[in-house]
Amino acid sequence: MLNLRKCALALASVAALSVPGIAAAEGMVGISMPTKTSARWIADGDNMVKQFQEAGYQTDLQYADDDIPNQLAQIENMITKGVNVLVIAAIDGTTLSNALANAKAADIKVIAYDRLIRDTPDIDYYATFDNFKVGVEQANTLVAGLKERFPDVKPWNVELFGGSPDDNNAFFFYDGAMSVLQPMIDAGEIAVPSGQMGMDKVGTLRWDPAVAQARMDNLLSANYTDKQVNGVLSPYDGLSIGILSSLKGVGYGSGDMKMPIVSGQDAELQSVKSIQAGEQYSTIFKDTRELAKVTVGMVNAMLKGEEPQVNDTKTYDNGNKVVPSFLLEPVPVTSANLTEVLVGSGYYTEDQLK
Repeated sequence: MLNLRKCALALASVAALSVPGIAAAEGMVGISMPTKTSARWIADGDNMVKQFQEAGYQTDLQYADDDIPNQLAQIENMITKGVNVLVIAAIDGTTLSNALANAKAADIKVIAYDRLIRDTPDIDYYATFDNFKVGVEQANTLVAGLKERFPDVKPWNVELFGGSPDDNNAFFFYDGAMSVLQPMIDAGEIAVPSGQMGMDKVGTLRWDPAVAQARMDNLLSANYTDKQVNGVLSPYDGLSIGILSSLKGVGYGSGDMKMPIVSGQDAELQSVKSIQAGEQYSTIFKDTRELAKVTVGMVNAMLKGEEPQVNDTKTYDNGNKVVPSFLLEPVPVTSANLTEVLVGSGYYTEDQLK
């Protein structure tokens, strides 16, 4: 089981990263978010608008509906409007070089928000979570669940899912998870009956739950006619819901077919309720309120001619430069600490979880 004290301390460290006393400052911030299909991006946008406006900034928040040309057009429009700073969560982190060159020419600062923007020198800072650690914690909770639910099974049969190959974070999540799982695979403690490993085989374009569900259907029909799956590494709650639908569709969670251990990320409400119901096993909580605070602090510092606070200057090489970054701590959540972490922090109310 998870060390609850460790989780509480990690949450406390995240909460301590607020940005006190930001002085009101005139300026316009363009906020480009990838999609509204995920509740977490809606929360990100809302939190940033609220905190930027409280700090005295005007905001232009746009969602691109997971359409790359749409996001490019929105960013170019923000540049034309004369924003002072762009905060961008990219759909595809490799497609923005020309737009950001235009931003640089207009002396507009750029912050990559949660997803690294690649192959351009025209990015100033990166605000995100410790993405490698997200993957580590996903794997840790997966292994903890396997030990808890399937103590007499060896090797555990596990299938692997990755995020979208055009999202730089997906590789950090996968690599972090495999730093835990690969030694167990090598030791024969975990088996991957499909043999599908590596982001080129397990990636899920655009983080699409329907794609994940279809792939899980195929994995089950091709590899599990005479055996049972014990766990699924899922890097995101939306994918987890699709994976669980597939598993339940063939009888897992009923009779003698125990529900496999399924991980997740983002603590989306549907998945939190799934954890409460004993279906999804875990998620990773990334408090978007704290990420918004860090981002507001970066913008405020840049526009005052100061150096923003960062805590990582080595990890995030975007193919053109190492981008100075601020990494927040992710917090693993299971049924054991769900109320403590999510309700205790005020992220959800008790009524929302009913």
